[in-house]
Amino acid sequence: MVLTVPPPRRPPGSRRAGDTADPVRHWYENELGWQTVPGTPTGLVTGLRFDVLEVPAEAGAAALRHLRPTSPVALQGDRMRLLVAEGSADELPGLLDWLEWGALTLDLTAIGAGGRIEAPVPPGGAGGRPPVGGGGPQGAAVWLRPPEPGCEVEPSLPTLSAVGGGGGAPDLVRVVDTMATHCHRVRLRRSCAQPLAFS
Repeated sequence: MVLTVPPPRRPPGSRRAGDTADPVRHWYENELGWQTVPGTPTGLVTGLRFDVLEVPAEAGAAALRHLRPTSPVALQGDRMRLLVAEGSADELPGLLDWLEWGALTLDLTAIGAGGRIEAPVPPGGAGGRPPVGGGGPQGAAVWLRPPEPGCEVEPSLPTLSAVGGGGGAPDLVRVVDTMATHCHRVRLRRSCAQPLAFS
């Protein structure tokens, strides 16, 4: 059996040998200890430290009240991405069935092991510099609630209480139920707004 040990977290501002000149990757890898995928844009690997639930921004906004203020949340266009405990993506289908949402098609996507999301522009811009033009490129992912360097992200992420969330972590069941309810409302509103087709 081969064990993979993650590299130690670096103190803020330090660089390791072979660091790229990409300040976005540097911030995520060295300030937060998160694994990235090089490219344009830089990607964040899911399923290691966190999974992601992606919903319409309206549905995600309704769930914010169930999160800690330090729970990372990103926006990209009209989509909201909530970071949740690692393994939550695998739990989502069963959780939706248990909450009696499983029979409906919801605009709720889980991204877990083997997935990736676009890395939002770090707070203050890449590498701590303000972004050119006051924001990232059009349609780029941005942090609504950024992660805090020097703080472990895991304790702030929604998790199933039965799996160990008793330490004050937000309850994944409430977050998912609220998002499912609002995803369904958005779907109903869109279907009512479409003109009826007659043959």
